Amino acid sequence: MKPSEKEQEYIARMELEKKKKLKDEILKSKEGEAADERIPNYMKCPKCGHDLAEVDYKEVKIDRCSGCDGIWLDAGEISHVARLEKGGFRKLFSFLGD
Repeated sequence: MKPSEKEQEYIARMELEKKKKLKDEILKSKEGEAADERIPNYMKCPKCGHDLAEVDYKEVKIDRCSGCDGIWLDAGEISHVARLEKGGFRKLFSFLGD
């Protein structure tokens, strides 16, 4: 017995939906894996691995390591500190030396 045109259309549509669901599940799984990989390193010192704490310096949030006392600046923060005032770097480093 040969399937009718409507049956073939229905089967094709069901297969397409099944493939789409599978693709969505795979994408969600990969997104979850990528997020899981980022979480362990979030706010960790790249040098020693201790936790980083945000310290306010004027309008800039600077990340300071609780282990090695290293300071880490996010993109654009160093130029922002440099523009704050004359001698901004000297004041920044004296502030962090506390």
